Amino acid sequence: MSDEPVIAQKGPYRIELLEGYRYAWCACGLSKMQPFCDGSHTSSKAGIKPVVWTQDKDATALLCGCKGTAKRPFCDATHKAL
Repeated sequence: MSDEPVIAQKGPYRIELLEGYRYAWCACGLSKMQPFCDGSHTSSKAGIKPVVWTQDKDATALLCGCKGTAKRPFCDATHKAL
């Protein structure tokens, strides 16, 4: 496996995030529960770990599906260049 993530989809995931909830965004692209981590990265040799954060307020967010964003885990429209 390479050090590059797998493109899960060429566009963002529109997600309702809840205040106080802890999220783990899949950075490797291997999760079957996109855009969230299901632990699939542990079976790969890529060494790509999820981005974990606690949401500070309720919000609708666009989470990156192409895994190429510079604003991890949020979409920055990198997918438009793919």
